[in-house]
Amino acid sequence: MKSPEPGVPPLAFVQLLNSDALGPQAVGRFRAIIDREGTSELELVQRDRQVPIRWFREVYPGLDHDEATSLGLSFAEHAQLTSFGPLSLPLVSSGSVAEVFELLGYLPIISSALRPHFHSSQRSLTVGLTGHTGDRDLDCLVITYGGAALLRLLDMLTGPLPGVTMNLAWKTPQSPQRIAGALAGRLVFGARASFIDVPVDILQAPCRFPDPVAYRMAIGELRRSLDRHTAATSFTETVRRLLEEDPGHISSHDMAELLAVSPSTMKRRLHEEGTTFRDVQQSLLRERAIVRLLDRSLTVGQIAIDLGYSDLGNFSHAFKRWTGQSPSEFRQFGRREPG
Repeated sequence: MKSPEPGVPPLAFVQLLNSDALGPQAVGRFRAIIDREGTSELELVQRDRQVPIRWFREVYPGLDHDEATSLGLSFAEHAQLTSFGPLSLPLVSSGSVAEVFELLGYLPIISSALRPHFHSSQRSLTVGLTGHTGDRDLDCLVITYGGAALLRLLDMLTGPLPGVTMNLAWKTPQSPQRIAGALAGRLVFGARASFIDVPVDILQAPCRFPDPVAYRMAIGELRRSLDRHTAATSFTETVRRLLEEDPGHISSHDMAELLAVSPSTMKRRLHEEGTTFRDVQQSLLRERAIVRLLDRSLTVGQIAIDLGYSDLGNFSHAFKRWTGQSPSEFRQFGRREPG
């Protein structure tokens, strides 16, 4: 069985299709794809299956990072509190900004195209954003859309939070006037990585519609849904979720034991889904390393130890293989460019 292809929440997609965010030509192309696939907008929502992100590449064949950024921001302007399936109820009933961000841990239930990575420091919460579409420009689209939609929903729930910024790891679009609006002043282009930065004092900012009982009940159901989703999607997702506990200290033998299968069976099943244990582990380590390196209160040596590397040299070599830069070069890379 191959891993399910990356997608976006069906209700958010259908709401987008029926908004004015898309031109008539794009709407017509999307609806032609829906017809070709033998389904309908209503059925997409009723089945509650992610809409393949590859449809966006079909509709926008010339998509580059400039257009992806503009589209992502435009799409986010139409995000609603009801757009995100099982995350919608706890989102509305959240009591604080911190509780809203807790919900990102359940993002795989509604979208496999975007993954968050969390790091808390004394100064802020950093939420790394990584696209998993297999297409660099589509990654730009889902990162921009996901991050901007989250900031828009926070504004609905708490009022504007100017201290919360979204940092994007690419240059400002050539048409900067298209990024004006509610997020003006909160977008940072040319950053070292794509992430949202939330100052510690903002995390406890209250939401407008708190319902602690509804939130706790919804979180319980989300945990069960995530378990069901992981088991039903792919073997790779099961491995990834187990690795997330401590990716640098779990060997392939340890993982096979956790899964109650032989190492050869685990290897075969991952191969059937187009990956290896090392690939999954290295992907997680890379994502965690990047988020931790954004925190200058941590030394590179501390980060290496936290991620399970026996010495700094091994970590530096691995990081350069992942990114083309040493950890020190990554920290020194470029100056932030205000949006």
